[in-house]
Amino acid sequence: MDSIRIRGGRPLHGDVEISGAKNAALPLMIAALLTSEPVTLSRVPKLADIATLTKLLSELGVDIAAPDNGDADHSLILRAGNVTSTVAPYELVRRMRASVLVLGPLLARFGEATVSLPGGCAIGTRPVDIHLAGLERLGAQISLEDGYIHASAPDGLKGAEYHLAAPSVGATENLLMAAVLAEGETVLHNAAREPEITDLIHCLSAMGAVIDGTDSDCLRITGQTKLHGTGHRIMADRIEAGTYAIAAAVTGGAVELLGARAPHLETPIECWRQAGITVEETARGLRVSSAGRIQSVNLTTHPYPGFPTDLQAQTMVLMALAEGSALISETVFENRFMHVPELSRMGADIELHGGNALVRGVKALRGAPVMATDLRASSCLVLAGLAAEGETIISRVYHLDRGYERIEDKLAALGADIARVES
Repeated sequence: MDSIRIRGGRPLHGDVEISGAKNAALPLMIAALLTSEPVTLSRVPKLADIATLTKLLSELGVDIAAPDNGDADHSLILRAGNVTSTVAPYELVRRMRASVLVLGPLLARFGEATVSLPGGCAIGTRPVDIHLAGLERLGAQISLEDGYIHASAPDGLKGAEYHLAAPSVGATENLLMAAVLAEGETVLHNAAREPEITDLIHCLSAMGAVIDGTDSDCLRITGQTKLHGTGHRIMADRIEAGTYAIAAAVTGGAVELLGARAPHLETPIECWRQAGITVEETARGLRVSSAGRIQSVNLTTHPYPGFPTDLQAQTMVLMALAEGSALISETVFENRFMHVPELSRMGADIELHGGNALVRGVKALRGAPVMATDLRASSCLVLAGLAAEGETIISRVYHLDRGYERIEDKLAALGADIARVES
């Protein structure tokens, strides 16, 4: 397996193009199942998860073309006019949890779907019971057998009112895509509000869906008999933007994040400013800089618009180098502190108490061999390596490739001493 070598201590300077959002691109690709007409997506990130979903959709019979527009604006044209299968097999779904999102669109358009229970990062149980309960509310008949979800709606889905037990992003997306082709009106209460869901709503609306309540926790969907094709540009990845913002801060540099949007990062920006980091909106995105030692700030992860769990690990690196002590509380996923032992190997002073991490700032981290355990833990270790004294070797970086496009190239262009070491 490949590893990444970093020799730390070099401030980052320059600008970096923020890629399209992985967590928006995946449901947007799946939304193409809702119509027989072409859906063209631009700014699609080149990631392992995108490749996995491309293979899954192709297995279902979706024709996917990638016009050569250069690396700056990678596009995909998805045509689901000749879907040949409604079965999403284990060997593909196990690699990526977002694959379960094919369930709603397949069921809504074809009246049946068989989807393996999903896999993905080992950061918590993340059950799909909210997805299934919502689809049953819409009239689906669902059974679980041999690790597969078997769903059918021979008479089509019917609009209904449903209150999500928790504001699950995946469940909101799955039910939203099912409801746009259901007969009548569907109302989703306690829906997730993440910007990636808003991006999906914008695309579905351009396809002819009727959805009210954008950006709120109550979505009202008027089902249509069919949707049409469209073109859509994927939003910039707010988690990638946040990761590069922290990279600038922990190295004492200044980086402009091209395409980043402040409203998508409102809570993290407030945290960074409290820590003494300068964040400025520019005509091209955001400029982040830091001079002097970071100040400690307590934080608790929450669903959007709260502090994102996907930036918790990266922010822990920031607090590990801050002056004072910070309490970081994780309320979204129960296993999302697996990066702590690896940071401790690099000299971080972190004490775990259940879902809380007490981080006592140290003056410097030290390079060490470390191992990535999940996607965001991978980027956390990259940030630690950039700030550390000496050399850091990060193994199992295939996790990193699931969510960060050309991260070593982008960081090297900013002045980092970083390289991928192929095994």
